[in-house]
Amino acid sequence: MTNAVPPVRLLVISGSSRQGSFNRQLAHEAGRKAQALGAQTTFVDLVDLDLPVFHADWVGTHGVPPGALKLRELFASHDGLLLACPEYNALPTPLLINSFDWLSTVSADLGLPSGAAATASKPVGLLAASPGALGGLRALPIVRTFLSTNFAMVVMPEQLGLPHAEDAFDDGGALKKVELDKVLTKVVASVVQQARWRSA
Repeated sequence: MTNAVPPVRLLVISGSSRQGSFNRQLAHEAGRKAQALGAQTTFVDLVDLDLPVFHADWVGTHGVPPGALKLRELFASHDGLLLACPEYNALPTPLLINSFDWLSTVSADLGLPSGAAATASKPVGLLAASPGALGGLRALPIVRTFLSTNFAMVVMPEQLGLPHAEDAFDDGGALKKVELDKVLTKVVASVVQQARWRSA
């Protein structure tokens, strides 16, 4: 009798929490594809973490906010990440960067690793959606460097930039264009596969 292999657990995060955000739509579609491949997914709304703008004086006065501890806990209990991030002036969103900056300040305690250790060697698939023709691709190299250099994450070589996002989704939330849907499937499958190898 063999023991059943537990499913991999993936966080699904959008760098935008705007109502009607195309990146939220893309993140949710990626999560559905991961579930179809047998993964369990947890969607994280970064706004719900209620993190102030990071600066050292705030930490000195108030300590590490609960939202940063929650984000560390989520990464510690999951095997990888699907991340959809829009670009603001060709950069990642302040919401995303600020959330991860806070994560990096969390120390190991209560049997949990530090924030940076909780992300180390875990796979991440990068996605972006934009009404523009470039699909948010200008920000993704920065996100790639940010996560791999500062958080030791294994960023998959596959990525998706979704242009003209206002016309990209059907009524069910799936991508209309077959070729773009295939790229999304490949990104998600790479993260799921890498997470399985890592946890084997």
